[in-house]
This record gives sequence, C-alpha cells and structure tokens, in this order.
Amino acid sequence: MKAVVMAGGAGSRLRPLTVGRPKPIVPIVNKPVIGHIRDLLCRHDIREFIVTLQYMPDQIQDYLGDGSDYGMSIKYSVEEAPLGTAGSVKNAQSHLDDTFLVISGDAVTDLDIGAVVAWHKAHQAQVTLVLRRVKEPPEYGVVITDGEGRVRSFQEKPSWGEVMSDTVNTGIYILEPSVLDYIPHDTPFDFSKDLFPRLLELDEPMYGYITQDYWTDVGNLAEYMQATADVLRRAVKGIELGEHIGGDIWTEGDVEIAPDAQLYGPIFLGHGVKIKGKVIIQGPTVIRPFTVIDNRGYIDRSIIWRNCYIGEMAEVRGAIICRSCNLKSRTVVYEGAVLGDGTSMGEGAVIHPNVKIWPGKAIDGSTSVRNSIIWGSQGRRTLFSRFGVSGLVNVDLTPEFAARLGAAYASTLPRDATVTINRDVTRSAQMLKRALIAGLPSAGINALDTKSVPIPVLRYYTANEQTVGGIHIRISPFDSRVVDIRFYDSEGMNLSKSTEREIERVFFREDYRRVYLDEIGQITDAPIVTERYTEGYFKALDVNTIRGARYNLVVDCANASASAVLPSALTDLHCSIVALNAQLDENRMSITRDEFEHGRDQLRKITQTLNADLGVRLDVGGERVFIVDDQGRHVSEIQAAAALAWLALRQRPKGVIVVPVTAPHIFEQIAAEMGGEVWRTRLDPAEMMRMARREEVILAADGLGNLIFPTFHPSIDGLFAVAKLIELLAFNNKIRLSEVVDRLPNFQRIERRVDCPWDSRGTVMRRLHERFGQVRNSLVEGVQLSLGEREWVLMLPNPDEPFVNLYAEADSTARATMIAEEYANIVRGMMS
Repeated sequence: MKAVVMAGGAGSRLRPLTVGRPKPIVPIVNKPVIGHIRDLLCRHDIREFIVTLQYMPDQIQDYLGDGSDYGMSIKYSVEEAPLGTAGSVKNAQSHLDDTFLVISGDAVTDLDIGAVVAWHKAHQAQVTLVLRRVKEPPEYGVVITDGEGRVRSFQEKPSWGEVMSDTVNTGIYILEPSVLDYIPHDTPFDFSKDLFPRLLELDEPMYGYITQDYWTDVGNLAEYMQATADVLRRAVKGIELGEHIGGDIWTEGDVEIAPDAQLYGPIFLGHGVKIKGKVIIQGPTVIRPFTVIDNRGYIDRSIIWRNCYIGEMAEVRGAIICRSCNLKSRTVVYEGAVLGDGTSMGEGAVIHPNVKIWPGKAIDGSTSVRNSIIWGSQGRRTLFSRFGVSGLVNVDLTPEFAARLGAAYASTLPRDATVTINRDVTRSAQMLKRALIAGLPSAGINALDTKSVPIPVLRYYTANEQTVGGIHIRISPFDSRVVDIRFYDSEGMNLSKSTEREIERVFFREDYRRVYLDEIGQITDAPIVTERYTEGYFKALDVNTIRGARYNLVVDCANASASAVLPSALTDLHCSIVALNAQLDENRMSITRDEFEHGRDQLRKITQTLNADLGVRLDVGGERVFIVDDQGRHVSEIQAAAALAWLALRQRPKGVIVVPVTAPHIFEQIAAEMGGEVWRTRLDPAEMMRMARREEVILAADGLGNLIFPTFHPSIDGLFAVAKLIELLAFNNKIRLSEVVDRLPNFQRIERRVDCPWDSRGTVMRRLHERFGQVRNSLVEGVQLSLGEREWVLMLPNPDEPFVNLYAEADSTARATMIAEEYANIVRGMMS
C-alpha cells in the first residue's frame, strides 16, 4: 500500500516557530512532526509514499531524503502555486494505482492504519474518512454518518448553533484511485469543500471510521504544547523517546546531569544536553540537543530547542524557546511566551506572559518586555467572533493592535480603493478608530471618515458610494469594557467567513502590504452622509401616504447618533414627534438590563399619557426597534415582527417573510391567510441579511427587534423600520397597531436554557442527532422536532455561553412548559 503525505502547510498560526521553516519540520519532542508520520507509516509496513510540498519544500526534502535509510521509497510532488488538499494529491496521481492512504504531515497520531484499511475494504468504500470525537467541534470540519457509518453530510467549521455532532474530520483518508478522476488538473480543489460534497451528490460509497486512537492537529501554539506533553506522558503509542533513565526521564545519546540537579518527569533530554548544578526541571519538559541549563536554572513545563543557553538562575516557565537562543543570567520567561530562533536576552531581562519574540531579536539587560516584538497578537487563535473583532479596550484592543488590524484589512483590498470608517460616540471607539485609520493608508487604501452615524446609515452609504467596504467601532452594548470592531463589504453587509479568514491570515503572518510614498492612501471626511441616506430613505417610502396620516409618535433615541437622523426624518414626513434621550451621552452606550427595562417602561407611560399613535425605542446602533402600541402596551419583539408580516403581506400579497428557526409558527399562519410564504433561516443576522437579498423577500425579522425591509436596503435598519411601520399602518386605512396585534393568531412559545459545559456540547448535539435524526423536521440549525399540529421543540447550543437553549411551542403555556421541561431533562441526560 502507498501513502500520500500532505506537507505543504506554512503554519502561520504557529509563528514564530514557523518563521524560517515549514510546519511539518517543527519538532515534537525528539524529531520533526513529519518524522513521526514517517515512523507511523513504517510501523504499518507502508514503504512507499509521496510527499506533497509547497512552502519551503527543500527543508522537508533534505530531512526525509529518498527514504533509503529507512528501507522506504519517498517521492515528492511540488506545487508551484497552492492547489488545495485534493489538488495536491491529484498532482501525484501518476504514482497511485491502488488503494492508498492520505495523511497530514503536521498531525500527531498513533492511528491503527491497518484497522482503517480493513474497515474500508469491508464496506467496499470509495472513500473512508478517519473521524475523531472532540470537545470543540466548531474548530474542525464536522462529519455526520448514519448507523452503518456511511457519510450523510458535512459541516465545515460550523457555529455552535449548527453543530450536529462532535465527530470531526481528522484529514486522514483511505481512497480508491478512481476518486482522483473527479479532481480537476492544476486547479485549487479541496477534499472537504469540493471533492467530498461532490461524491455525496453522486451517492458514491463514502464512509466514516471513528477512531479512539490518539490524534491532534498541531494548529496553534497551545496545541503544540499539549501534543508535546502527550507524547512525553506516553499517551501516543509507538513513539520511541530513547533511553529511560528512571523518574520518567528519557535521554537520547550522551547527556550530563549534575548530581545535585532535581528533575521531575516526564522530561526528554537530547544528545549533548548539559544540566548544571542545582538546576530544577519540572515536567513535562523537552530540552533538545546541545542545550545547556546553567547553575541554579529553573525550567517548568517548557520546550527548549537545540543549541540554546539558559544562564545561571534563569527561569523558564511554561514557555517555548526556539533554536540557538541565548538567555543570560537571572532572565525570566513567563507562561505562554515564545522566543524565536536566535533571540538573545541580556542579564535580568524579563519576558512577560504570552509575549512573542520574532527571530534574531536582542533584548537588553534588565528590560521588561510586555508586548510582542514584532507582532503582539497576544496569542489569539482567531480575530473574528460573532460581533466582529472584540476585546477589552486598552487590554486586548490597543491602539497598536488596531493599527495592525487596519493594515491587515487594507492589505486584502485593491490598492487605491476606499473604505468608510465610523464609530459610536465614546472615547474608546474614537481612540481605536484613529488607530485603525492610521493602518489603512499604509497599504494604499483611502479612509473615508463618516464620523459618528447610526450603523444603518453607514451600511447604506458604504453600499451606495464607490467604496469596497466599511468599518464601525463601538462599545459593546452588553459590556462597557469591551469594544467591537465590525467590518462590512462593498454592499454594506457583514463580511463572509472566507474574507474574515483572509484578514486573519494577513494579520497573523504579518504580511502587510507597504506601499511607496506616492501611493499612501488619503484620509478625508465623507461628504453629506446623512443626506445621502435620507434621500434614499424617502425614495423607498410612500411619502404622501405617510404625510397624509399625520401620526403622533414618541421616539426614544437612546442617547445615540440616531437622534441626528430619525426625529428630523419623521418630522419631514409630517409626524408630530416627542423625542426622548435625544442628547448624545457616551456613558449610555452600554446599559444594564434593568436600565433598559426602566427606559422602556418610561416610553410606555409617556406614549399612553400623550395618547400617541406609537412609541418606539432604538438601540444605540440604530438597528433594533422596541415598540409600544397606541394603547400604551409593550409589543413583544415577536409580536412586532408578526404584526409587520401581516401588514406587509396586506400591502404586497404573495411576498416572502424570512424568520429564524426559533420563531413560532404564527408566521406560517399569517402567510397562509395572506397567500404569502415563510422562509426559515439560522438565528444569525448575517444569514438573515443574505436571505433578504432575494427579490421575493418583503420582510426579514428575527423576533429580537432586528428588521429588514429589502426594498430600501437588505440590511438591518431600525430607522427605516419605524417609517415603514407607519407607512404600512397608513396604507391599511390608518389601522391602529393595537388592532393588528389583537388580530394576530394566539401562540404560546416557551424558552428555557439548560446548563451545558463547553466541552460537553458537541457530545450532546451528536447524541441528539443520533436519537432524533430520522424525525427532526429542520436541518437549518440545532435539532427541531415536530410533536404534532402546532407543537414543536428546538434544541440549540448557545454560541456565547455554556448553555443549550430550548424553544417549545404549543396551544397552551402549560403544554409548552411541559414540552420544554421534558426535553430539558433529555438534554441533561445526554451530558453523562
């Protein structure tokens, strides 16, 4: 049997370890990771394999050679440009004439290859994927199989809400050579994204083998440390570490250990290592060849590469020291720090936790280094979360970080393009905005400063000017210590996941584009931003109908920038306005739940006292809308969405309403009555906006206050939603909102949350899909079951907290509560 070892990775998330070397050459204890893969193949009598290369191929070829020293035959397939995982294997097709193995050259595993091959042949598979159950499935590609092991669907790095299993793709496959015919020549093509979905469509026999053997993808520094510790603790079978000298200490060749040194395993000492007097070493620790630990040195849970010198009384705690580093006496390197090749530290210097030092840097004596050199990412695995790039202001998100982020984003855009940039009214957002602006021109991008306008205004302006994207910086409405930096594309929409990953790639590789002085971008103030927005705003409305109705409204602007837009726009529509909280106040950009409820109750009382037709409150970004009707009653966000659906379908019958899977079936009842249609989507604003682009859609609403009327712009816009609501009321013979709410079909939906530890969620979702997979009625998100007419339950992991959210609907509150409790107990039982 032959194998293909994929070894083209650059390992950007492992930097600075991979500065100057490809990822498969990074050592795991006593040899490069690809050396352990070679040994695994040898143990399973696979004597011929092809290595696919792209990044720094010479180093891997020099290390492996032709394989003759190991009784093996090794050939190489070098890509001139990246071809993807499947495309790289296609390059080696001429060498593959029988069943073969594909394995990554940068993973650590003790997989029983023979057992996988036997499974493959017994099931007469064209492809067998090796799968592993993990605690954090969103970090990987999830694979769903049936009871026979046949692959039924894939999820590429799903959100927690989409996770259907904790069974993930390890990137190890058994393939029949005929499968390669589905891969195009010299074209980027990926196994998970391209080939396997194609085979699934064609109903080719594709199976998943779930292994209990050790496997880890050494994708970041934390996983590198963990894999090293696991090898030292003998959790990975088959790896020989040399001579065991007792105390869980392994040596390779000659080592020198002073009699009064104290070593507490597991520890690996390479050839030529010298451990001097009164040194203390706590495992798991690796010290590679020809490294010296001088008198009274202290090493704790660390990895030290070859040819290093650790001076007298120096301390290394939970850190990685790369090749040929020189640490003078009394130096200290703390937890999570990494020193690149050739780093030197003067006497008494201190490297603080999580600091990364790029190769060849000299740290002066007595210096205390708290920020990374050259790059200070603070060990982030990713930049983007659900709310953009988020972090504690002046801790995670500093001006230096923001400038680099701006440069990374700009480097992904065409030179001389223009980007809008906006902020809320806080000083924190102002500081980071200025830093971001500094990063944009350095890569040849023009910054168009919109100052501080509501988010919908920024989205619309970005989409309707000659720009390629936009940025908004805000204090998180949930925590005043946290800042969110949100990016938009040329249409004012949230960035795609692939674009986010491209920005992360540039940021983590520090691959910034630096332009010549005459190409540096310009920084200018954006002209007539609000005017452009309101011009489009009025064009998208039936202005005469609204003006003829002459509504009386109470509008709460939440002390934010909407106060400069909405009251004047409504006044132009001949509405009589009482504006609340219309003064900007940076201290009100993030408020507690109690403060929000107090403000909402105040709106209710004023609306009722003034006999107003409507009361509305916006969130600080101008996106979400909260409503009080003409009777002074709070209208829940679900009721508001349903009322708008009823009104919109009266204006445009046979239209489509988009709602999330969590919404009650009242929407289907309304659509059936009006001849319309309902499309369900994930509980994700970006997905809702994507669906709203379809021309059939007349309204998208998530039941949380986010509303989209795509005839204006297919993005969430509370400012426009207010005007559209009064237009729809006026269009329907000036019907009162209270009448519409009272006409809505009755519904009883209960929400519950079940505590679920982070590392149990993947297991719970897999078990739910295994138990209910054949009867669930939604594949959109989570596990949803239809229990009878107008009865259903949805179990959905919370993406931000350790809970599983349950939604249950029935004809009565008691019945809905009973369903919710029953399935909450089922979820609890699946955690054990």
